[in-house]
Amino acid sequence: MFGSGLFENIHIVFTELRLKDFVDFLLVWIVVYRVLLLTKRAGAVQILSGMGVLAIAYSVSIWAELLTFHWLLEKFFSNLFLIVVILFQGEIRQALAQIGSNPFWLGEKLRETHVVEEVAQGAIQLAQRGIGALIVLEKDINLDYFLEVGVEIDAGVVSETLVALFQPTSPLHDGAAVIRDGRIFAAGCFLPLSKNPILEKSLGTRHRAGLGLTEETDALVLVVSEENKSVGLALGGNFLFDLSHGELRQKLYDFFAMKKKVAHG
Repeated sequence: MFGSGLFENIHIVFTELRLKDFVDFLLVWIVVYRVLLLTKRAGAVQILSGMGVLAIAYSVSIWAELLTFHWLLEKFFSNLFLIVVILFQGEIRQALAQIGSNPFWLGEKLRETHVVEEVAQGAIQLAQRGIGALIVLEKDINLDYFLEVGVEIDAGVVSETLVALFQPTSPLHDGAAVIRDGRIFAAGCFLPLSKNPILEKSLGTRHRAGLGLTEETDALVLVVSEENKSVGLALGGNFLFDLSHGELRQKLYDFFAMKKKVAHG
């Protein structure tokens, strides 16, 4: 009896839904999704956690009748929108720029395609010139805890920029470039070396660093060897050597497809 009544109510709700209601739900979902993307960084999560603690404290102040403390927190939450805008102004500006430059439906796909093509082209150019490099693509695990961040640059992913970063005359050429959310987040970063005791002794520091990061995270690392003038790829603690331009592009597209499947699965 209860089940039939429930299905009846659900049927009534769906029959009364209009097209604009679906559009309304879709827009809310997009906004929520964008907000979740903004909170991916560890700093943003910590700020939101702090706000959660203050919200609990606000409830406690009402229950315990802590008048002065309650008044202070009430003033804080009455200006919450302004506070959020100030705290997340960098992330909001970046999100608005992404929305303005790409449509909602095509933005993610276009960005992934752009990153793949530019990274692959940049890595091949570096290999052809005999310039060593480490290029890290962050996935779901935030890498701030696993590497030593060099210089934050927040630049678009362009092959010429990647080549310039690893020129021997560049002060950032010894470290790794980290790509996060479709942009070059930082350069000159130092990665943890692999702890695998059975690695070939012929592997250099770059290869060990690339493998080390992928042993602890779900990131992908491109290793450009200056000695062999080749491009290798580290993922999940495994290494693929001497990839051609076509093979490298395919592996990068597979990486983004896997990333999207995990995010939506």
